[in-house]
Amino acid sequence: MQKILVVDDEDRIRDIIKQYLEFEGFSFCEATDGIMAVNTVKNQSIDLVLMDVMMPNCDGITALRKIREFSDIPVILLTAKGEEYDKIFGFDLGADDYVVKPFSPRELMSRIKAVLKRVEKPQPVQDIIYTFETLQVNPSSYEVKIDGEKVTMTPKEFELLTYFIENKSKVITRDTILNKIWGYDFYGDSRTVDTHIKMLRSNLGRYRELIKTIWGVGYKYEEY
Repeated sequence: MQKILVVDDEDRIRDIIKQYLEFEGFSFCEATDGIMAVNTVKNQSIDLVLMDVMMPNCDGITALRKIREFSDIPVILLTAKGEEYDKIFGFDLGADDYVVKPFSPRELMSRIKAVLKRVEKPQPVQDIIYTFETLQVNPSSYEVKIDGEKVTMTPKEFELLTYFIENKSKVITRDTILNKIWGYDFYGDSRTVDTHIKMLRSNLGRYRELIKTIWGVGYKYEEY
């Protein structure tokens, strides 16, 4: 049974999430601030952390930063803030997903299942290396190089890039990307995709134009 750590200073929120998690067959443990969360991850076997950002003593962002110093455990952030900057900041620190309050418990369960399913997937074993000019993408090692230098990317950015390359010249909608990369149905928040595309383009540098925006539809990877 997979164990979910729920970190939130509001008893009501923790109780609601607990009910849904137990109904879905998950084991549950809880913490009321970031300090407790970090210690729990260190001392218990946890499969996923669901953590609020705004908490007393130690907020979720600080706790996430500390957790990433010793663990790559999946982390989903909960927050009342929905601005793009907050999402980018959380993703930069290694968050796996981002849910804005108030949220649908059913959607939250779907996202938890999707993240757990994704991290259980084995890495590709093929030795194929995608190459365009000085850009190299290695699916088996999750490495991207430009001019022979390794480019730092989050796992989600890499999966996006690989998915685009595998579907070269095809226009892909945002809801399709959410379903294929995040693993859950489209709920109307396309900003998750847009935020990751912006981060991916930034890391691609002069190759950012390989990912083209098709206004009103989605995106397309096309080599020039």
